[in-house]
Order: sequence, then structure tokens, then C-alpha cells
Amino acid sequence: MSLQTIQISQSFNAPIKNIFDTLSDHETFGKLIGVSMKRVKDGETCANGLGSIRDIKIGPLPSFQETITGFVVGQFIEYKITKGSPIKNHVGSLKFSEANGVTTLDYTIKLESKIPFTTGLIKAALGNGIRKGLKQYSNSL
Repeated sequence: MSLQTIQISQSFNAPIKNIFDTLSDHETFGKLIGVSMKRVKDGETCANGLGSIRDIKIGPLPSFQETITGFVVGQFIEYKITKGSPIKNHVGSLKFSEANGVTTLDYTIKLESKIPFTTGLIKAALGNGIRKGLKQYSNSL
């Protein structure tokens, strides 16, 4: 089993505040990437911020939870899986920047499967689903 990395960069023709507000909202982000995502615990200073916990359900698989471990409004979100997943060492980070009214998201996910020989499959499915959802969102703006 080896640690894998997913790198996604997506541009949006919209101000950073709009993109950050949309992608930091757990339920909205889940809909964009095609998974059921619900906040089960509010964050320390805002609902979807630092310390908030979201429950994620993908198809017939058992649900799991992610906790927001880093959060700077308009700039940065970091999360890790904290309960119930076949993935270990999973950390996602979303970095936002803006130039000339165009927002760029640099999204990195590091993961490793607990099940031998499945990390590459999980990486491909997860990366493709997120890329597709972000591109569709960008095209809708």
C-alpha cells in the first residue's frame, strides 16, 4: 500500500468569495461532486469551518466522516477522514487564489487504502468524480 496524490486545478470566472462560499458549504460541495454530504457538527466559529464534521455517503458504500482541520476564509480549507473509511492517511487541501476576477482552486488529496491493491482505483474514481463536478460547476458560471 502506498500513499497516492490527486492534484486538481480548476479556474472559475467568479470572485473568490463566491467560489469559497460555495465550496466550503458541505451540502453544496457534496452535490457538486455527486456524493451525499451532510454537516453533523458545526465548526468553532462558523458552521462549515474549523472543527466541523461532515458525514459522506457514496453510493452503496458505508458512510464515513471528515473533519475540517484547517480553515481560513477565502483562502484555505483542509480536512481529513476521521471515522469509518477504507481509506487511511487521507488529507485534502483546497487553496484559493484570485487574479483579474478569475478564481483558481488548487485541490490536493493524499490517500492510502487500508485494502491492498485498491489505492489506485480509489484515486482514479475519486479524482475523476471531483474533476467532473468542479468542471461542470465552472462551466455553469
